[in-house]
Amino acid sequence: MPPQPTSTPLTGLTPDEAQARLTAEGFNELPRANHRSALRIVLDVLREPMLALLVAGGVVYLLLGNREEALILLAFACMSVSITVVQEARTERLLEALRDLTSPRALVIRGGARLRIAGREVARGDIIVLSEGDRVPADAVLVEAQALSADESLLTGEAVPVRKVAGPATDARPGGEDQPMVYSGSLIVRGTAMACVTATGPASEIGRIGTSLNQLETETPHLQRQMRKLVVVFASLGAAVSVAVVVLYGLLRGGWLDGVLAGIAVGMSMLPEEFPMVLAVFMAMGAWRISKVRVLTRRASAIETLGAASVLCTDKTGTLTENRMTIAELRLPDGTAAVVGATDGGAALPAGFRELAAAGVMASAPEPFDPMEKAFHALVQADLRDGETVPGAGRTLAQTYAVAPDLLAMSQVWEVPNGGWQIAGKGAPEAMAEWCGLDGPARAAVTVQV
Repeated sequence: MPPQPTSTPLTGLTPDEAQARLTAEGFNELPRANHRSALRIVLDVLREPMLALLVAGGVVYLLLGNREEALILLAFACMSVSITVVQEARTERLLEALRDLTSPRALVIRGGARLRIAGREVARGDIIVLSEGDRVPADAVLVEAQALSADESLLTGEAVPVRKVAGPATDARPGGEDQPMVYSGSLIVRGTAMACVTATGPASEIGRIGTSLNQLETETPHLQRQMRKLVVVFASLGAAVSVAVVVLYGLLRGGWLDGVLAGIAVGMSMLPEEFPMVLAVFMAMGAWRISKVRVLTRRASAIETLGAASVLCTDKTGTLTENRMTIAELRLPDGTAAVVGATDGGAALPAGFRELAAAGVMASAPEPFDPMEKAFHALVQADLRDGETVPGAGRTLAQTYAVAPDLLAMSQVWEVPNGGWQIAGKGAPEAMAEWCGLDGPARAAVTVQV
C-alpha cells in the first residue's frame, strides 16, 4: 500500500522539507537507460563476425598491396559502423528532447503558498493542485476532488477517462473507477483536485514500467545470427585450407614464404566478403526508409526485425489507437438513426440530428479535454454552414452539475442572452431515462436500443 501522506493539506511541505526529500530520494524523473558512448558502440559492432571479417579482409588486402580491394572492404565496414552510431545517437537525442517536452510543470502548495515548479522538483509529500488539461506529475492520493476524471491511457491503454474521488490511499492499480489515486503521466480531462504525492520517479507506476523496460535484453536478430554462423563456417574452412596450402607448399616446394602468401590468397578467396557488404547496404537502405516514417530505433538491428514482421499480434486495441473518439451514430426519440462521422466529409446532418448534436456540445465543456466531448465538438464543427457559430455562442455557462457515483450523468445550465435558461445533459442511458421522466415501457425500449 502506498505510504499515507504526512504533510498538512493546507500548507504542504516547507521548502526545506521538500529540498531534503529531493536530496534523499532523488528528483522526480523516470529511470534512464545507460547510454553507450560512440567508442562503445563501435567496439560492440566490431565484435560481430561479419564486421570483423570485413575489417580483417581489408587489413590483409592492404598488407598484400591490393589497395583497391582493401578500400572497398574497409569502406563498407565503416559505413555499417557509421549507420549504427548515427542511428543510435540521433534516437537518443530525440528521445531526450521528447523527455524534456513531456516533463510537466506542476502547481504545488509549499509553506501555504502556491508555486509553479518543474515536474522533476516535485517531492513526496507535496500538495499538488490539478485542473483540466494538467498532466499529473507524480503518483498522489486525492485530498479534495470536484468532478474529477483522468485519462490514464498512457498506463492502461484505455482511451476512456475514469472517475476519481477523494479518500485514503489504497493499493489500487490504474484504470479503476472511483479510486482516490492519480498517477504520474495521466491527464486530467475534467474537474479540479488537490492531492498529496505518495511516489515519485522510479517509485511511481510509470517509473516501474520504465525500470522494467530498461531491464529487457536485446535479442540478436535471426538474420544476423544466421550470417554469424555462415561467416564462422567459411572462416574456419578458409583457415583450414590456408594452413593446408602453406604446409603442402612448404613441404613439397620448400618455399615457406611463398606458401604463406599462397595460403593467404586461397583463404581470402574462400571468405564470403560479399555477404557482409550486401547486408551493410541493405541496413543502410532500411535505416533511410525507417527514418522517412519517423520511427525511432535505438539499435540498428531493430531495422531487420521490423522489416521481417508481417503480422502484429496484440491483446488489446487501446494502446494502438490515437486516443480520439468519433461520433458513429445519432438516434432521435422516435428511433430514427443516422450514421455519421466527425471527419468523413459526408452530407450535412438533417435538422433533427443537428439539434441533437448541438445538445451534445451544450452538455460538454466549452474547451474540452475529454475525448467524447471533443468528438461532439468535432462533429458540430464539421457540420457548420456559412455564417453559423458553434452551439452555446453568446450564452453564458451558469452552472455545471458533474457526474456522481449515484447518478451517472452530468448537465450544464446556460443563460440565454434574451432571458431564460437552457439545460443540456448527457450520461448513462438509465440515468438519462430517469431525468427525462420516462415510464417503464419507454425505459425498456431505450435499453433494447442501446
